[in-house]
Amino acid sequence: MSNHKDRVVLAYSGGLDTSVAIGWIGEQTGREVVTVAVDVGQGGEDLEVIRQRALDCGAVEAYVADAKDEFATEYCMPALKANGLYEGRYPLVSALSRPVIAKHLVRAAREFGASTVAHGCTGKGNDQVRFEVAITSMAPDMNCISPVRDLALTRDVAIEYAEKHDLPIETTKHNPFSIDQNVWGRAIETGFLEDLWNAPTKDVYVYTDDPTYPPLPDEVVIHFEQGVPTAIDGKSVTPLQAIQELNRRAGAQGVGRIDMVEDRLVGIKSREIYEAPGAVALIEAHQALEAVTLERLQRRYKRQMEQAWSDLVYEAQWYSPLKRSMDAFIEDTQRYVTGDIRMVLHGGRATVNGRRTDTGLYDFNLATYETGDTFDQSSSRGFIEIYGMQSKLAAARDVRLGNGVTF
Repeated sequence: MSNHKDRVVLAYSGGLDTSVAIGWIGEQTGREVVTVAVDVGQGGEDLEVIRQRALDCGAVEAYVADAKDEFATEYCMPALKANGLYEGRYPLVSALSRPVIAKHLVRAAREFGASTVAHGCTGKGNDQVRFEVAITSMAPDMNCISPVRDLALTRDVAIEYAEKHDLPIETTKHNPFSIDQNVWGRAIETGFLEDLWNAPTKDVYVYTDDPTYPPLPDEVVIHFEQGVPTAIDGKSVTPLQAIQELNRRAGAQGVGRIDMVEDRLVGIKSREIYEAPGAVALIEAHQALEAVTLERLQRRYKRQMEQAWSDLVYEAQWYSPLKRSMDAFIEDTQRYVTGDIRMVLHGGRATVNGRRTDTGLYDFNLATYETGDTFDQSSSRGFIEIYGMQSKLAAARDVRLGNGVTF
């Protein structure tokens, strides 16, 4: 570990705000800045280019990490096993990436002798909470600051600072949207989207093509082993490759577009546009395989837990004791979630049309209505009598006391 004191580790994107924050933090706090850039599949510039820019902007150290495989395996796959969808729709695109970035921030802080971690979030969003709670959940001794929120680094100040100090960063390019993306999906907000009546325009979308005029249907077979996709159309894949392949194929069919108003952790409602073709297709396939392989009460209880799990992850509790306990339950449910799911990707939809597994609970001979049916239908009469007994007794009481159904 370095012997340097009074260092700040900064989550670094390579853009204007975090590039300016390097010098700004130094001036406002008197501390050296170490930058941390983590690749979770957001695309854009090469990590080495970003690292050099950080040094050119005044960082004393620049830590970079290619975390795409780590993110896919250790964060996206647990979300897939949990069928993680916040408010039933959002596949937790940004919420999943913050814990892995926070992990690398803490790792760098330990390596470079820093006691404070900085991020570029505003005071209105969820991500400030996700970063800081994740950081202190791993390193309770760490302090957290946000230049935008705590040190008055507004965008106009950032532009003026960059021009004054001749920083190697573009200051004039303006994007009307706030965008966050990674391998699991893409989140778009602000600008004209803040008017709820405005429909998204074509330039909002990058991961998905227009589903109105799709190409020919694309049929895909996904093989799962204990809840994890391990092959597509017979070809072995890693979790990262599975997501990337479904991003490409489902995205070409316009699958995974989401337009919703969600409840933020900080108490406001926010209009969000999401693109998550791979995530949506994989969750649809995974749910279909679970329908075949999970026992009825287990599946029913898991559906309740999935909502709670998604809420926890959305609300910055990735490293919480409760989520850890939930993970243990969810992992146990995946013991027999192995088999093939065939689905058709077309016109904005991922539709399951085939299921095949050696570990399922579907019994053809019990389910069939044709010759060979092994279901003992004579058992149903007594079952119905016992199953409906309480309701029958309650109805008799209502009639006796004058509260029966009026016809």
